[in-house]
Amino acid sequence: MKNFLITALLFPFFVLSADPDMHKDHESMHKDHENMHTADHMHHSEHHSSAPVGTTGNMHHMGWMVSVKQGLMNMNGNIMDGDSISNADILLMPNPMGSMPANLSVIPEDMDMQMTMIDVMYAPSKDLTLMMMGTYVSKDMTLNTYAAMMDRNLLGQFSTSSSDLSELTFSALHKLQEVGSSKWHSEVTLQKSIGTNDETDQVLTPMGTEMNMILPYAMQSSDKATRLILGLTNTRKLSDKISWSNQARYKKVINKKDWAYGDQVELSSWVQHQYQPYLSFSARLKFMNQDEISGANPMIMAPVQTASPENYGGSELHIGLGFNHDLSLLTSKKDTIGVEFLFPIFQDKNNLQMETSYQIVIGFNRSF
Repeated sequence: MKNFLITALLFPFFVLSADPDMHKDHESMHKDHENMHTADHMHHSEHHSSAPVGTTGNMHHMGWMVSVKQGLMNMNGNIMDGDSISNADILLMPNPMGSMPANLSVIPEDMDMQMTMIDVMYAPSKDLTLMMMGTYVSKDMTLNTYAAMMDRNLLGQFSTSSSDLSELTFSALHKLQEVGSSKWHSEVTLQKSIGTNDETDQVLTPMGTEMNMILPYAMQSSDKATRLILGLTNTRKLSDKISWSNQARYKKVINKKDWAYGDQVELSSWVQHQYQPYLSFSARLKFMNQDEISGANPMIMAPVQTASPENYGGSELHIGLGFNHDLSLLTSKKDTIGVEFLFPIFQDKNNLQMETSYQIVIGFNRSF
């Protein structure tokens, strides 16, 4: 199943990168029609053909652009190797940390993660875009604690939270080729995780007491790792109002401290429709595959699934629906707002993990 999805999402790259000579006759038939479009119309279309707000690694046309994005992801309930699992079954599972109690006794029920992303882009030419972005992360999790032995009664519910400036990224995007209606560009990004990786909070233990502990990996703001991100994006105009884009990004840990979130492959394919000069709609498929956590913090020892590095990573496929709206007529500035909603189609996560419910991204861009 994984290999089929990867192949299905990669296939468009081979289609879109076909020999340009195959399209020459078709292009020449429409050459006179294309020349009838005014330069002002071409600039107008270029300005409003921005990608879905939930994507990254996209080029800016010329000059400066400042972007602010707010993302929200919710997780609710738990799955084991992609299938739903009850709390009663989780309580029967052994504690992966090999310490007391013998079985898992703390179960996460709900988690919200909010991300605020601010990036500045500068395009000195149409072939090169430079970008710097900072990400602030806030996490809240609600958990249930059960008695360590006997009838495993519910002792109570508690919440933990953390927040910090999570990471800084520095990117260079370069146009590789533009033939007819097809454009290719590459991405090289250096990402530094700078947030706290030993955040603590009050927890309710299986003995019925409260104590301050180092939170599990899922609740840390960062892993202190440095990553290299390589990306490749293709965009093709299918018609005057419809474009089709495909993107592949690979995140590789090149330096870490005690532990780090796993390497990641992300594939996206989206269709964008310019419904009006000021309004476009998008539909996107997003596939992610991530390795489990490498390394460990020996101080993270709670009898909860999120304390095990093996309970991270896996494969997910999401569908995203969004729109971008130009505000130039209202503000007299080159302003755009965008919204994208993402919902999981399938989740084949490693071992025992929380189930993703939805993601929302809202963004505002100003070009000048």
